[in-house]
Amino acid sequence: MNVFTHSPTTEHTFNGKHFYLKRDDLLHPQFSGNKARKLMTLLDAPLPHIKTLISYGSPQANSLYSFAALAQLRGWQFEFYVDHIPQWLREHPQGNYKAALALGATIYPTGQHPTLAMHPQDYIRHVRCPDESCLVLPEGGRSDLAQPGIAALGDEIIIWCNQHQIQHPVVALPSGTGTTALYLHQHLAAHQIEVLTCACVGGESYLKQQWDMLAATSYPTILSLSQKHHFGKLYREDYMLWLNLCREAQVEFDLLYDPLMWRCLQQWLPAHPDTPLIYIHQGGLLGNVSMQARYQRKYADLPPPHRLR
Repeated sequence: MNVFTHSPTTEHTFNGKHFYLKRDDLLHPQFSGNKARKLMTLLDAPLPHIKTLISYGSPQANSLYSFAALAQLRGWQFEFYVDHIPQWLREHPQGNYKAALALGATIYPTGQHPTLAMHPQDYIRHVRCPDESCLVLPEGGRSDLAQPGIAALGDEIIIWCNQHQIQHPVVALPSGTGTTALYLHQHLAAHQIEVLTCACVGGESYLKQQWDMLAATSYPTILSLSQKHHFGKLYREDYMLWLNLCREAQVEFDLLYDPLMWRCLQQWLPAHPDTPLIYIHQGGLLGNVSMQARYQRKYADLPPPHRLR
């Protein structure tokens, strides 16, 4: 059995609604959550020629830490390219950035060069010029390489539902690029299991565009709020929902993605009171440190969280 599969499923209640929680945050101390599922196929793949893993994105992204963990597990060097590194983060490393550095990641800002400033993806292609000893992964792990690992997650859900006689459940998870939600939908649709998601980074059209890049022929169900929700913006109602969710479920959730999904679910649930809900915990907890600090700076009156896992 792969030690990076078969995460536990636990039972919880929030706002009077019973739900099941697929604890992918517990897959491995360093390599967990949806990024681990996406990258699962690279753990055991025979890649003797690969010496360096390369990717790009935000210096606080969950993918930064997951890529660094994968590289360490495989014995590869890891280079991560970002547009810039905020001065405060350089001076006070924390969260995914700090943890990735501890795993040996080298993080390069490409947008602050006085004469050669460019997007990280362009810098990798035109300046870094990776050779055959390099494996370049797209931002956030959006790739068909993710399909086998997410299919394994789908199989675990199917087996668990059969074992516990859970009929016609829905599976819910928030989306960044939407890769996990799409491949789960493709795997679970034949078993009459609907996948619900929300577009955290952009709107519905952005999410469908990401799915079309992965040759989608049908989509998961997208839930949304009536008012636009801007990615990374601090919303008092997000924090309070997150705080109450963590307290009631006695589990720490991600503070960037999960609040929007649960706000959408609060609107969806009243019309589906008897539908079994399986929520996917996709990890991302290292990012909570910096998110909590941002919330406390903006809303000084917010109650502090209790650390839960």
